Amino acid sequence: MPLRETLVRVDADLAAGRVPVARQRLRGLISSFPHDLSLRRRLAEVYRLYGDAAEAGRWMYLEEDRNAEETAVFETRYGSPGWRMKALAWHGPEAKAATTFAEGQLVAVRTACAEKLGHPVDWNDPTSYRDDLEGEYEVPSGPWTAGGVLAGAGCLVAAVVFLAIWVNGLVALFD
Repeated sequence: MPLRETLVRVDADLAAGRVPVARQRLRGLISSFPHDLSLRRRLAEVYRLYGDAAEAGRWMYLEEDRNAEETAVFETRYGSPGWRMKALAWHGPEAKAATTFAEGQLVAVRTACAEKLGHPVDWNDPTSYRDDLEGEYEVPSGPWTAGGVLAGAGCLVAAVVFLAIWVNGLVALFD
């Protein structure tokens, strides 16, 4: 699906309260377009709806106007340079970054990982930094946040409304 069409669907998903669907679409777009910083910014906004500062910090990490608290939480959650490389989901040379700041961030993470491991690492070769991924990251399991509860409730309401419309359509079909 083309980028523009997918972004229209993301907007529709968000308007309808389908936050998890919008998040998945944006994650897919970042996979396809890893150098597009605007997609990363949009995904950070979605994670803010969940109240997940670490993931918002993750996706804003390459932006100069990022939130310092979110960045710190991201760096804590993804405690090693190898985990940060994996989390940033970057592909290709740092020179493809849209801004000088983003390029500098990418170089700093890769350099820190290479120094820690004692050999060169490459964004395109996860095996080159695999040794830095051993046991330092745990899936987050913190308390529910107000944003997360509201996002979940919105999705539930949207699902109930959809189901009601669908059932009414079936009833009308058999009348």
